[in-house]
Amino acid sequence: MIRIFNHYVHRAALRSMFFDLSLALLVAIGAIAFQVGGINQAVPLAGTHVVSFAACLFVINSASGLYEVAPLGSLGRACARALLVLLVALPLAYAIFGLLPSDLASRGAVQFTVMAGVSALVMRRVYVSHWAAPHTARTRILIFGAGPAAQVVGNTLKAVDPNAHIVGYVAGPNEAVAAVPEHELLTLTGSLTETVERLNVDEIVVALTERRAGSMPLRQLLDCKLAGIKVYDLNSHFEKTLGQIRIDYLSASWLIFGDGFNQGAFRTAVKRVFDILSATLLIVLSAPIMLVTALLIKAESRGPMLYRQERVGQLGKPFKVTKFRSMRTDAEKDGKPRWASTNDTRVTRVGNIIRRLRIDELPQLFNVLKGDMSLVGPRPERPFFVEQLTQEIPFYAVRHSVKPGVTGWAQVRYHYGATVEDSQEKLQYDLYYVKNHTLFLDLVVLLETVGVVLTGKGAR
Repeated sequence: MIRIFNHYVHRAALRSMFFDLSLALLVAIGAIAFQVGGINQAVPLAGTHVVSFAACLFVINSASGLYEVAPLGSLGRACARALLVLLVALPLAYAIFGLLPSDLASRGAVQFTVMAGVSALVMRRVYVSHWAAPHTARTRILIFGAGPAAQVVGNTLKAVDPNAHIVGYVAGPNEAVAAVPEHELLTLTGSLTETVERLNVDEIVVALTERRAGSMPLRQLLDCKLAGIKVYDLNSHFEKTLGQIRIDYLSASWLIFGDGFNQGAFRTAVKRVFDILSATLLIVLSAPIMLVTALLIKAESRGPMLYRQERVGQLGKPFKVTKFRSMRTDAEKDGKPRWASTNDTRVTRVGNIIRRLRIDELPQLFNVLKGDMSLVGPRPERPFFVEQLTQEIPFYAVRHSVKPGVTGWAQVRYHYGATVEDSQEKLQYDLYYVKNHTLFLDLVVLLETVGVVLTGKGAR
């Protein structure tokens, strides 16, 4: 993993992005150079077209999730995403290179060459992701611990990271009963450092359920780190691997003395300027969609087009969020707040469509301009649920240290939640965002939001 502006990115994903971007540039410039007789003539003629298309392809591929480190067995999902990329990228390639000078007799050949190259590039990405990943590139991980915490770490790695190889578990001195499979337990031959070197371990994850005095061989762990082996505690491991901060093994001291949670004036100012510019642009671009949506809502049922509801904002201050009305006007006629659920009978026909496409969220862009919300941040909840969740979930109030967002890290990483358990799961992603938020992470969230909208992921 590589940390870029506080956000962890897989090395493999980063290499794939730069390789594909370079290959797209070479294919496009090569096709034009072949037609015009040389690269010296191709660059002045079509350099802008090539760079523009490569940048668009990079955004499309990233938003589609093609660079995600997907678990094995998700071939169908990868093929579906590849098809989605092609449906967008091929017409775009045809249009951009159709803008080449009309006196270029081979303009059509350039268009179809680039389209063929893009198709091959996308198919190669699917192949590399699922069949060609070398086992030698996998990270060899030793888990120090054999209790429930170690079991959670091991199960998580096996489920979400195909590039991780668990070499085994080493039980801590105070762990009498193992929760992990017995055949995966390692017996130390010599010191921990010698065992790590013998097994060619790249990382050690310290996942002890019991952490009383004497439970960790601190000197040996330090020797491993000095020998170039990466050593992570359980919370840092989940932050790095899953982009979340687990609250079941979280202590307040880790939050206080660790890095992150920087809410400086400069960062706040940059985020605010970005919010204003982005919200203004999105309002202009989505104005026709909002107009059609308003007319459809009005035509289907009586009642207001917009829906205003009290939510809890930054520092716990209440504000009125604005959305397109997607439910019947008597959705809460008994006065009791309730979460929306899958196939909710209160949702109208138009409401079902705009929820799936996230169009109902568009009026919140005006909340962003007003300053109540940010473009990216934890989703704002209703006061009734905030009071309940604050009492039941540790550290829930931390998410209110930043402005709520129209979209967020939790929204693109986890499906829509309608229970306390779902809220706890999403909080773990919100904590990661609050700890590490930067303009770079906001851009990552916005890119992934495009993919969420196109695929309908998490709609309710």
